[in-house]
Amino acid sequence: MSCPLRRSLAILLLASASVAAAPTYDPAVLPKGHEYFDLRDGIANAHLKFAKAKVGRIAFLGGSITAGGGWRDHTMKYFQTKFPDTKFEFIAAGIGSMGSVPHAFRLERDVLSKGPVDLLFVEAAVNDTSNIPDHPDQMRRGMEGVVRHAREVNPLTDIIHLHFVMPPHMADYNKNKVPASIAEHEKAAVAYGNPTLNLALEVTDRINAGEFTWDADFKGLHPSPFGHQLYGHSIARMLDAAFAKPLRAAAVPHPMPTAVDEKSYARGRLGKITEARIIKGFVIDPAWKPSDKKGARAGFVDVPALVGTEPGAEFEFSFEGTGCGLFIAAGPDAGIIECSIDGGEYRQFNTFTHWSTGLHLPWALILDDGLPPGNHTAKVRIIAPSDARSRGRALRVFHLLLN
Repeated sequence: MSCPLRRSLAILLLASASVAAAPTYDPAVLPKGHEYFDLRDGIANAHLKFAKAKVGRIAFLGGSITAGGGWRDHTMKYFQTKFPDTKFEFIAAGIGSMGSVPHAFRLERDVLSKGPVDLLFVEAAVNDTSNIPDHPDQMRRGMEGVVRHAREVNPLTDIIHLHFVMPPHMADYNKNKVPASIAEHEKAAVAYGNPTLNLALEVTDRINAGEFTWDADFKGLHPSPFGHQLYGHSIARMLDAAFAKPLRAAAVPHPMPTAVDEKSYARGRLGKITEARIIKGFVIDPAWKPSDKKGARAGFVDVPALVGTEPGAEFEFSFEGTGCGLFIAAGPDAGIIECSIDGGEYRQFNTFTHWSTGLHLPWALILDDGLPPGNHTAKVRIIAPSDARSRGRALRVFHLLLN
């Protein structure tokens, strides 16, 4: 057999294999005959604004799956195609590693400061499962904090919750168990009448039905282009159903229910590190960046940071509210800290995370969220590592978290 013919046959065999391996996924066919969204009170206010006023502000609040585009790009294109005469402003508020807790505290800066929001997409199920698996209370308080804060600023804002998929979610659903992060986020969605799209369950059902595979097709919790397109198709189905409802004559404010959790981060905001009083050992670096060649997220590098690198370093800050925390970079040298509120007992926090070895990870650390309303003072200090496995001695603070 000649070499050109052998190469041609090889190419044909590869092409055939690719065709055979292609997923059989059809977005219009539901594996169990039911949809994966619940419209609840819908998005009628946004619909009216887009259709009649011909303008719209849509925000996408999430972690790295949102920051990376993909599904967000598909969704923006959907709106531009559905409402071709409408001028949209899209707010990309995705930051890698961020879950519901940091969302609640950065909402004002990253979303609400841009002006009245007509439609808010929010996702945090993946990062909440990864970051705070032992704190379902914080998952609940963070997500309700986002929703309640947004609605207090603008009662007309429509909000859609997206639950993205990861292997632990699939494992839970295959045990007939709702993942903790999704269960907690749903409490806010139900209470405030917000639509939900459960992509974690849809992907699980479709994989179980043999439509595609996780390893070859979806390829991870940061999806392949195929995975992002699946998200886009599912979001489009939900939006089509929402926009098929009759157009309202006038916008209707969403009612404000009794709080699901009175300790939610609905009053969350970012405090300035210049509000901290340095007792000893800390300095403000006007443009911090790693000296160890490890990575850092945009917004947490080349910006001011309150930095301490030795045990005994200490600062304090005062605030009015019911809770506080620190927005930090938890890198390879992240240390152990102690915090005392109003002169009370010190509590320890290890700021080193699963991902700290290779990245100065932005991390929202709640110090206390159950304080009585009023004025409080928090004192924070670095302590010596307790054993050889805890060698870190650094604390780098970019914002105070104040609720």
